[in-house]
Amino acid sequence: MSKYVYPAVFTKEDDGKYSVIFRDLEGCYTCGDNIEHAIEMAEDALALVLYEYEADGKEIPAPSDPKTIETNSNEFINYIKCDTLEYRKMYNNKSVRKNVTLPEWLNEEAEKLELNFSQILRDALLQKVGKH
Repeated sequence: MSKYVYPAVFTKEDDGKYSVIFRDLEGCYTCGDNIEHAIEMAEDALALVLYEYEADGKEIPAPSDPKTIETNSNEFINYIKCDTLEYRKMYNNKSVRKNVTLPEWLNEEAEKLELNFSQILRDALLQKVGKH
């Protein structure tokens, strides 16, 4: 699964900035200069932490029901969504080398046509996994 929605607790600080914490996820917190910035930062923090959970094979806890989360008078709860696949595409986009075995005749024909093996393989894999 790569799409998630979690409740976040937003705290309005004395200086007008916002702190944000996801109480369901250890180490998932951030802040923003204003509400728009805080929401943007919350989406990024959520994607980063959940991506790390996925990469480490850790069990991802179910999101809490916001009704069960206690807040103070300067706090409110807002749902935040993220897509860890989109996050990986943006931040984990380094190239890796793969060896490919194919018949010699096919290699010769492809080289005659000056085909870009890497581009063809990348395009074919993107089509296969259905993620453009």
